[in-house]
Amino acid sequence: MRRHPGRGEAGGEVSLLSARREASPPSEKGAEVGRRIGVGLMYGLWRPRVLGAWKVPASGPVILAVNHSHNIDGPMVMGVAPRPTHFLIKKEAFIGPLGAFLTGIGQLKVDRTAADRAAITQALDLLAAGGVLGIFPEGTRGEGDFASLRAGLAYFAVRSGAPVVPVAVMGSSDRPGRLIKALPPVRSRVDVVFGDPFDAIDGVRSSDKGGGGRRAGGSGRRTRRALDEATERIQKQLTAHLENARRLTGR
Repeated sequence: MRRHPGRGEAGGEVSLLSARREASPPSEKGAEVGRRIGVGLMYGLWRPRVLGAWKVPASGPVILAVNHSHNIDGPMVMGVAPRPTHFLIKKEAFIGPLGAFLTGIGQLKVDRTAADRAAITQALDLLAAGGVLGIFPEGTRGEGDFASLRAGLAYFAVRSGAPVVPVAVMGSSDRPGRLIKALPPVRSRVDVVFGDPFDAIDGVRSSDKGGGGRRAGGSGRRTRRALDEATERIQKQLTAHLENARRLTGR
C-alpha cells in the first residue's frame, strides 16, 4: 500500500536529475486558461457551492489533496480553486486530442504502475517554483473517503515542504444524470470544501526552508520512517476534514 518513490536509493537523486532533462515544466499560463475553462463549464453545467477557498495560501507552494469518487472531481476543483492548479493525471487519459489539451492546460501525466521519474521531477520542480499541485491521494476513483492512501502525497509533501490543503468534493457521485448517466444531473449542487493547510511533518513548516525548498532528502530508515509518519498524519487530517465537510454540507 505504501510504495515510496526513491526510497533508500543511492542513485535516486541521479535518476531525478536525468528525468529533469527529459521533463518539460508544466505551463502556468496554460493552467490559468484551464481554470477559466473549468469555471465556465462547472458553473454552466452544475451549481458548485465553494466553502473555505480563502484558506488556500495566496502564494508559495501548495498541495491540494482531493478525494475522488467521480470523473468531474478534478475539473471541478480546477475550476473553483483560487489559484491555477496542476493535477497529476493517469497517463491513460493523455490520448489523442484530449492528451494535447491536458498538456496545454498544464496538467501532469503520470504512470501509476511504476515510479514515474519524469512526473516526480515535474511535480517537485513545480512546487519548488511556488506552484499548486493537485493530487488524488487514493490513487484512483473509489468511495472518496480517504480510507486508503498511496504514499505519493506524503512523498511530495515531505520532499518539497509544501503545506497540504485537504479538499472534499461532495455530491458529484450522489446520483446519475437523466441525459448522461456518467455525469451528475445538470444544475445539481456540488459542494467543494477546502480545509485548513497543514504540514506533513508535525512541527516543521515549509517556511523553515524558505518556502518550497526540498528538505527531506537523505535515505534509508530515517526517510522511510518520516514518510510512514507523514502518511499517517495526512490520513488523519484528511479523514477529519471529510467528516467536517459532511457536517458543513449536510451530505
